[in-house]
Amino acid sequence: MSTPVPRSTGRDDSPDPASHAATIYDQAEDWVDEESGDDDMDFEDSTRQGESEELEYFEASENDGDGEFQDADDGLSGVEIEISIETGDTSTEAAEASGEARTGATSQNTPAAAIRAPVQVSRNQILQLLGHAGLRRIFASHGGASFGLADLDEDDDEDDSIEGGYGSMVGRRRRKRKVSTVEFPKVPSDVGRELMNSGNFGSNEYYQDILRRKKQKLARRILSRELALDPLQNRRGDRLLSQLFEGLIPSSNADTIIHYNARCYSGQFSDDGNFFFSCGQDFKVRMYDTSNPYEWKYYKTVVYPSGQWTITDATLSPDNKYLAYSSIRSTVCLAATDPSESGEPWLLDFADTAGSRGHRAHHGYSQFGIWSIRFSGDGREIVAGTGDHSVYVYDIESRRSILRIPGHTEDVNAVCFGDQSSPHILYSGSDDTLIKVWDRRSMGDSREAGVFMGHTEGLTYVDSKGDGRYVLSNGKDQTMKLWDLRKMMSTTEASRLTPSRYTTSFDYRFMNYSDTDYTPHPHDKSLVTFRGHKVLKTLIRCHFSPSGSTNSRYVYTGSADGSVYVYNLDATLAGKVDVNRATHHSRRREPDSYTATYDMDDRRQGQWKTCVRDASWHPNAPVIAATSWNGWGESTGTCTIHSWNDGAEEDEAEPTMGRRVDQRLQENENLYGDIPSSRRNIGSRLRSRGVAAVPTVTMGDDEEDDDGW
Repeated sequence: MSTPVPRSTGRDDSPDPASHAATIYDQAEDWVDEESGDDDMDFEDSTRQGESEELEYFEASENDGDGEFQDADDGLSGVEIEISIETGDTSTEAAEASGEARTGATSQNTPAAAIRAPVQVSRNQILQLLGHAGLRRIFASHGGASFGLADLDEDDDEDDSIEGGYGSMVGRRRRKRKVSTVEFPKVPSDVGRELMNSGNFGSNEYYQDILRRKKQKLARRILSRELALDPLQNRRGDRLLSQLFEGLIPSSNADTIIHYNARCYSGQFSDDGNFFFSCGQDFKVRMYDTSNPYEWKYYKTVVYPSGQWTITDATLSPDNKYLAYSSIRSTVCLAATDPSESGEPWLLDFADTAGSRGHRAHHGYSQFGIWSIRFSGDGREIVAGTGDHSVYVYDIESRRSILRIPGHTEDVNAVCFGDQSSPHILYSGSDDTLIKVWDRRSMGDSREAGVFMGHTEGLTYVDSKGDGRYVLSNGKDQTMKLWDLRKMMSTTEASRLTPSRYTTSFDYRFMNYSDTDYTPHPHDKSLVTFRGHKVLKTLIRCHFSPSGSTNSRYVYTGSADGSVYVYNLDATLAGKVDVNRATHHSRRREPDSYTATYDMDDRRQGQWKTCVRDASWHPNAPVIAATSWNGWGESTGTCTIHSWNDGAEEDEAEPTMGRRVDQRLQENENLYGDIPSSRRNIGSRLRSRGVAAVPTVTMGDDEEDDDGW
């Protein structure tokens, strides 16, 4: 039986003894003993503690007038206090009897008004009073250690219900609120550093000035290559060019800003870099010829008929001849990329598992939405992650879904093939916080081959390096993680755990995520964790950097704060492309032509903001194309082209940096309405280059593309 603690004051309350006495001791309360059944150290509000526990107070004797407690203002200093030094219940009763006898003897010779009844206080009660937080601070500064009080706070990490000693007298104490001691993953990561030196993510840096023992500048590297002065050049072959590009991270200054009337959701270069597409919330996919990454050409636009909310994803066939794109429906559109092909897209119904042939322009209702799609390496199949918690594999030749894997408990937001040369290994990332690995050669029991567990919130994207080994993921817990297929968790081990136990009700669309909300997953199997970017508002994507233009040295991701983050493999930040700064106020405010704004903070409604949802690094040049929600209230979209320019703010050559164009890459004077005076001569510059004048009207429609201006 342990004694509960009297109600303690707040952290900022005054330690005045009189105020403590008036607050704590009340004779109207009864003395109640309770068992101390709480072994935890959880912080509880004092009001709740008071409701759940009966506090111990002094009892008055039977002759103590009206039974009200006499505080200092009523003459408490004249009260005679007797302390019983015996132990046990009999000592208390004896003390009470002795007190009554003395009171009776005194009352015979003293007027009743002048008699003060002594209050019997046991030894335990005195020590409990001294153990109170406020008095304890007072005594601690005046030799309180002699009372045994100095040790009361030293056992905060031990069990509070200590049998015997002062611990049992002061009862259960509240633990002070401590600053979060959660340790974030180490940066730089030791494992990541080993990966950088392993050769699996590009060859190691070898350009070094032997005499000065430092890295050579780019100009010196190129000169050495042209003069054949590198003694190891013949042995390295094509790796020389990729190593030259390795440190050329594109800058924040945009070469070109492509403006759209709707939010941009995704955009990617083809594997050979000759093609780029961007997907908008207006259910259009625009295609561009990027064989010259610095001089794009408009290709064509295709439409998703009867889409829902937005185009969720798109993927190119390996030969670049077909583009598949999806919406929040069970139908995927398949369109030819040839500009001469103007027919409607083929509609592939992923809900069809019976084998009916694909058909055109069928506007039916879907049974589920599709969030992610990917072509297989041979171009014969498309894998999809859907809203019915499943993974589908669609065979293009037979025009039906040949496999459905109901392997998750929440929406599957991301899917991909593990190896570009094989369709057997699949990865799927879901809102249930898991990445699952599927081997189609051994799915007789419809169970996954393994699980990657480590995110504490849902997955937004999964990307494969294409070597059948390394996987990259973005999560709503504001982290990006690198995984190794050889270190995945077995199905048996994963089945013993409950993933929902380690997650929260955090809604990334409308809530912010602070560092204090982060809790490491106790079963994290990832190799490296990258932090710094923001995964909010939408399903933000991440990628491995290409080998041709970066030597495979980086991973990168979009961010809700308007930037593209480029990380080294050791989780350090290698570079940052600030899209918000590059595009700030780059078009006029035209509220009537916008859709509804998207903002978590009502006070900032209508301001210029940027959320980079996707980014793509050109495979052969130091160029990044970032697709974003960008504009006044994030109601419109942009695709910005950023190249490495060694920090230059302006470019003397044509086209100039910061060029603003519409969806069809046509310059428009109307885009330069709110610009500094140094840029207001855009009209004369356009006329000098033979660009026809465009009336200063808002964005309109034409017969070929609703986005023509």
